[in-house]
Amino acid sequence: MIKKPETSLGFLATLLIVALLGGIAGGGMTMRLFNMSPNAKNESESARVTEKQVYVEDSQIIQTVKKISPSVVSIVISKDLPLYKEKIFNFNDPFFGDQLFTMPEYDRDESGNIKKYTQKVGGGSGFIVTADGLVITNRHVVSDTEAEYTVITNDQKEYSAEVVSTDTVNDIAILRMKGENDSKLDGLPVAQLGDSDKLQIGQKVVAIGNALAEYENTVTTGVISAKGRSINAGTVQSTESLINLIQTDAAINPGNSGGPLVNLDGEVIGINTAIAAGAQGIGFAIPINDVKSIIESVKTYGKIVRPYLGVRFMMLDADKAKELQIDVDHGALLTDNESAGEFAVVPASPADKAGLQIKDVILEIDGEKVTTENPLHVIVSKKKPGDEIIMKVWRSGEQMDIKVKLEEAKQ
Repeated sequence: MIKKPETSLGFLATLLIVALLGGIAGGGMTMRLFNMSPNAKNESESARVTEKQVYVEDSQIIQTVKKISPSVVSIVISKDLPLYKEKIFNFNDPFFGDQLFTMPEYDRDESGNIKKYTQKVGGGSGFIVTADGLVITNRHVVSDTEAEYTVITNDQKEYSAEVVSTDTVNDIAILRMKGENDSKLDGLPVAQLGDSDKLQIGQKVVAIGNALAEYENTVTTGVISAKGRSINAGTVQSTESLINLIQTDAAINPGNSGGPLVNLDGEVIGINTAIAAGAQGIGFAIPINDVKSIIESVKTYGKIVRPYLGVRFMMLDADKAKELQIDVDHGALLTDNESAGEFAVVPASPADKAGLQIKDVILEIDGEKVTTENPLHVIVSKKKPGDEIIMKVWRSGEQMDIKVKLEEAKQ
């Protein structure tokens, strides 16, 4: 199962090169050094080159961390919990055993109301995307509508925060930091966003976050392990399908959810969102290019405005299509999930109104090919509510064009 790593450490491996000297008689040492002298210069030069490479790489990571850290925040989740009466047990009481199984009593005030106390119940991560305090994080980090959220910046300043909007399509949410007396903030350090479409397998990356909701701004390093991954990710409360994810072996731990995955230029290229349970070095991040339109939407409208198509789909490649005996080599296959009550085409949705059907394969949108590298939801997310799009659709061996008018997704 894939877990979303919020809380309700990776480690840095260093290669130590040890030169073992001594234990050899003087004459033997002299003879050995004499015999090695023709290669000594080359070996020394090779050592210097290796040392220089390590130094350059370490310097890049150090500079990357310095650049991104001011904009990375820890998110603390707090909640008012009921206060129970303290019981004093008499261990000599013959009925002591019964006392252990009685229901606890709430502590109440003079008016009979249950007393409560504020308790930290979890934590996550995020990063600042506007100077006035908009913060990107995962939706599952801030899903509790009864909780209070506090943002702690890299310089240990604390700000109360409110959830501005959550995404209906992806595991994304936007918070707004608030100043004293809910005053508006300005001049906060903003993370620079990169281009996740340019990522290469094997490229070095850095993950930063509030590991275990305890170790703020923890830095781990790794590489891009794969792109375009699809997973079923879940917490105790819910499970959802996520697609087009970046896979990385940079250590991502509970509490890292919502934190940035960064290239060595200090640019955010992903949002850490899930880890594979029972595995090591398998973490997943949402590509930043899938999130840029969300940020712009909140800047413009004050909320996340998403175009809505209304389909459930599976991305196809040549192998998957052959396995399913479908005569295409790409596209989005509309498929349902009867056990979960999920329709391939949502009733009364734009897709339904346009006549799309289960087992249709959407091949193109406005001439743009739908592929595993360029999935359906990414293409649709570039559109706006009200846009009319032309879909090339494969149905039972025939291709046809279907016009669909997108609507606004509801929260």
